[in-house]
Amino acid sequence: MRPEILFPLFAPVSSLSGVGPKNAKLISQLAGPHAVDLCWHLPGGVIDRRFRPTLAELTQIHDGTIVTLTLRVWTHEPSASKRTPYRVRCTDGSGGEITLVFFHARPDYLLRVLPEGAIRVVSGRLEHYRDTLQITHPDYILAEEEAAALPEVEPVYPMTAGLSPKTLGKAIRGALSHAPRLPEWQDGPWLRKNNWPGWYESLLAVHKPTTGDDLTATHPARMRLAYDELLANQLALMLTRRAMRRQTGQKIAGDGRLRDRLIAALPFRLTPSQIVALAEISGDMASAGRMLRLLQGDVGSGKTIVALLSMLIAVENGGQAAMMAPTEILARQHYAVIAPLCEAIGVKTALLTGRDKGKAREALLAGFADGDIPIIMGTHALFQDDVVFHDLQMAVIDEQHRFGVHQRLLLSEKGVRTVDTLVMSATPIPRTLTLTVYGDMDTSRLLEKPPGRTPVDTRVLPLARTDDVISGLRRAIDGGAQAFWICPLVEESELIDAAAAQERHAALREIFGDCVGLVHGRMKAAEKDKAMDDFVNQRTSILVATTVIEVGVDVPNASIMIIEHAQRFGLAQLHQLRGRVGRGARASTCMLLYQAPLGEMAKARLRILRETDDGFRIAEEDLRLRGAGEVLGVKQSGIPEFRLADLTTHGALLDVARDDARMIAGQNPELKGERGEALRILLYLFERDAAVKYARAG
Repeated sequence: MRPEILFPLFAPVSSLSGVGPKNAKLISQLAGPHAVDLCWHLPGGVIDRRFRPTLAELTQIHDGTIVTLTLRVWTHEPSASKRTPYRVRCTDGSGGEITLVFFHARPDYLLRVLPEGAIRVVSGRLEHYRDTLQITHPDYILAEEEAAALPEVEPVYPMTAGLSPKTLGKAIRGALSHAPRLPEWQDGPWLRKNNWPGWYESLLAVHKPTTGDDLTATHPARMRLAYDELLANQLALMLTRRAMRRQTGQKIAGDGRLRDRLIAALPFRLTPSQIVALAEISGDMASAGRMLRLLQGDVGSGKTIVALLSMLIAVENGGQAAMMAPTEILARQHYAVIAPLCEAIGVKTALLTGRDKGKAREALLAGFADGDIPIIMGTHALFQDDVVFHDLQMAVIDEQHRFGVHQRLLLSEKGVRTVDTLVMSATPIPRTLTLTVYGDMDTSRLLEKPPGRTPVDTRVLPLARTDDVISGLRRAIDGGAQAFWICPLVEESELIDAAAAQERHAALREIFGDCVGLVHGRMKAAEKDKAMDDFVNQRTSILVATTVIEVGVDVPNASIMIIEHAQRFGLAQLHQLRGRVGRGARASTCMLLYQAPLGEMAKARLRILRETDDGFRIAEEDLRLRGAGEVLGVKQSGIPEFRLADLTTHGALLDVARDDARMIAGQNPELKGERGEALRILLYLFERDAAVKYARAG
């Protein structure tokens, strides 16, 4: 249970003073549902109200400057019509004059707050209009005796439509007032070495910046809070990792007969990285502990063969292995590669998806349950309660960041005993993200490309040259080539993305006729499969698609990749799409079509793609340019979304947090004693509640 000291921070935002149901909903969408979420909602700028000139001095001041003035109200000029503003003319005795301007004004209110002849302190943004000075809708209007309440420096927070800065600011101040002083969980010498303040002092400091420098990610208070968040992340992963490792595994050691036959049947030799990865995996499986390993490899680096050889260890040991993919297209792709290889060495395989129904499904389930089918591939359908295995010893999960964070555990619980788990990712992940997403696992990397992959010529062209691209495409198609045409990522909306794909498909069909296929996320599975099958078997020459074809689709004859509005895609995503070509003997081309003019960041990103095809370098650049949330996709449920830490700035802190967490998990895994109890509070504070369960279990 969450410690009582944190109860005020986890109160709903609706409990804060001045936050009604409507604003509570807006605040929840912007920051989160609890008071603590507002504490993590950091300012992005400051408004400095300390500049207090006289009106006579304002003629030299630029438009947009924030000024705080002490004024005498001279006269009111009500609106002549609904289209004209209400004006209040003021002076200050220095020889100058200024007009306060209000649209859609309530005269009774303005007469009350700005009575003629009264002295008022006014703060707002200065404008010059027709040789006069004015402030439109001042931020503050205060009587002289209230002037002390004016904030000299005010934080500016990221906003959402419908919520006023004053309402949000008041809610954040209310949330901060709920923050208790918490026991210190950081190592004392480490804190002193960095000269960092305590947690409570740091929290108040990041919300009370006095200059722009106070907002930087390297400010001591921000560094302290970032380290807290990273330590919570790493400690949770280490405690989880330790608990998983301590589960009694089974020693899975085959005799090598099936693997030797498969390797002999392959038309290529394994790369050095594949050999090393297989040795690491077989070592894990042969040990008494449970395997949890990440296999990272760029597009086309040969992960599927490594996975199959690993699954054969379980089959040689008398057990079963299952491979789960996030989409039906990818599951069928794996099956198309693996089934013929297994057939050649006499091992039965099967594919289970959500489309399998009735007697066909029953026959598959019977084969899983009695052990007749030793290698099973599928989608989420493998999680279902009626899927029972005879003796599942190993699970391979492809592109795990596309699944919920707990789903790999669901499949691993299908075994009679503890199941060894291999997670594959074709999305090159920067090292810092690997530590935060997959920190509970050991890692193997495939660094080489298999022989036979041809380099892809990457070109960057403006959309204005689309007609030239189509002319070139005509010549290539006439010569027997095939091409992907990827439609723009409009927004995170399958509906809008599908509409863009349908529009491009219709336009290309008018030019090329029936040889143009279409696949997008809103099509039924059978329609998608038919479109893919037509393309694979060269019944169509051009496949118009959204990013559903990003991962895993293998069409060796496809040698052209055209990506519309390439500037809208992430670098790693563009690299994945480019990896769909260059798989056969033809010289391959990737054309990145952009909407001019390009911003500096977009230019930098497209330039990197031209310079390199190293997925790991590209991923590191993507992280540097766009931030962690975008590299794998903010919406992906397996990825921790950091509120205080910025991995591009705080990468060195992550290494220290990892070492600290490893030491804690090794020396005090039950989190006992004074620091242990404080670390439990840290885990709950950053909502890593599940990890505390592992600490209690010891």
